[in-house]
Amino acid sequence: MHQIDYFFSVLSPYTYLAGTRLEEIAAKHDATINYKPTDITALFGRTGGTPPKDRHPSRQEYRAQELVRQAKKLGMPFNLQPAHWPTNGAPASYAIIAAIHAGGGDVGKLVHAFLRSVWADEKDIADDAVVRACLEEAGFSPSLADSGLLQGAETYATNLEEAANRGVFGAPFYIAQGDNRFWGQDRLDDLDLHLAGKL
Repeated sequence: MHQIDYFFSVLSPYTYLAGTRLEEIAAKHDATINYKPTDITALFGRTGGTPPKDRHPSRQEYRAQELVRQAKKLGMPFNLQPAHWPTNGAPASYAIIAAIHAGGGDVGKLVHAFLRSVWADEKDIADDAVVRACLEEAGFSPSLADSGLLQGAETYATNLEEAANRGVFGAPFYIAQGDNRFWGQDRLDDLDLHLAGKL
């Protein structure tokens, strides 16, 4: 069975634009997804990246154009300047980690609920009520927002170390068997082909 290690940030617009395509690809190939929420700002610092606000204006302008284009191409609602970004992504990431350990719901749906909350619904995913609503939407107990905080913090830190050690430098980032790495939602088709043995 295929394994996909999925490094992502709940604050990344490109992770939002991936939608649920990874889950569809995994189902097609009977693959297991290992969800690994990661602190993208810290990862940038570890791997030579630059946060969007610190990039040259030319890069910021291109990013703005490209995000809007990609959202239109994918038919996804998208707010280039959401009301609650940046915000603290840790509470949502901890909730995802707690949900993974608890089971019983749809982790992919949970991840997308948080991302949609930021980039389409104008919600603050650092807000406890938003975290609880996303958990419930994905079939998990809202009480997971209160549990596993220590484990969540430890796993979140471990995910960062693993990401930096395995060559991850952005989000979304997918690693398939044989250390085959795919960066960005626009490489999901390549991941699909790889899992099919065609690439």
